[in-house]
Amino acid sequence: MKKGLIVFAVIILLIAGGAWYALSGAGDFIRTQIEQQGSKYLGTTVSVASVDLALSEGRLTISDVDVENPDGFSDEDAFSLESITLDLGEVLSEPYVVQTVSINAPEVLYELDESGQGNLLVLKNNLAANLPKSNEQSSSEAGANPLLIVENVTVSNVRLKLDFEKLSTGDFEIEQKTYEITLPTFNAGPIGKPNGIPADQAGVAIVNEMLDNIIAKAKSEAKKKLEEEAKKLAKEKLEEEKDKLTDKAKDKLKGLFNKD
Repeated sequence: MKKGLIVFAVIILLIAGGAWYALSGAGDFIRTQIEQQGSKYLGTTVSVASVDLALSEGRLTISDVDVENPDGFSDEDAFSLESITLDLGEVLSEPYVVQTVSINAPEVLYELDESGQGNLLVLKNNLAANLPKSNEQSSSEAGANPLLIVENVTVSNVRLKLDFEKLSTGDFEIEQKTYEITLPTFNAGPIGKPNGIPADQAGVAIVNEMLDNIIAKAKSEAKKKLEEEAKKLAKEKLEEEKDKLTDKAKDKLKGLFNKD
């Protein structure tokens, strides 16, 4: 099988799920499939601006992917991906090997509702609920759903926004409840080793791994920020109480020395 055809088929199956298709209108077809199948798996609207398929180079670039927040959260996107690039090496037989999947400059919102439920966790749960069961076959047609291995998934320049405006913090009235930070590059692979994973599940596995990493980092950062705010408020409270005690002591001393 020619490398170009494999690139095309792998992308369709990797990100969207489905069968083998002709190359006519490949970019638009892949974009439509990503939007339809991505929305189905994540339980929210997924949109893609463009898909650039470079068959001779064995490369495909998906630009400007937006994933809306699930129901119950703000109108902001849960995450937006500037670009996803897939590079395929030489392949001769199953499991077909994807060398790298590079996800560049995602803007991710980690938002908590009043109960402390996170928007990204909702998306992750939606993925889990929509995944085919292990004993279910993705396709009855032989060869329509080949096995894949993704050697490396790199997620770089993640711009993470923490938002816990809706989260109740009890007696601590924290003024700043939104933060923006940049996460260091991390790897969310390999996927499907050693024997491969059905191609129509590989894209879901990649998104799942990415969410796992970002949720863990977001929780860690959120905890750190809330602890810093809590310590700051506690210190302010102590200073306030200290000032009150000092004023009381001064008044007491003043009263003692002013006595006849």
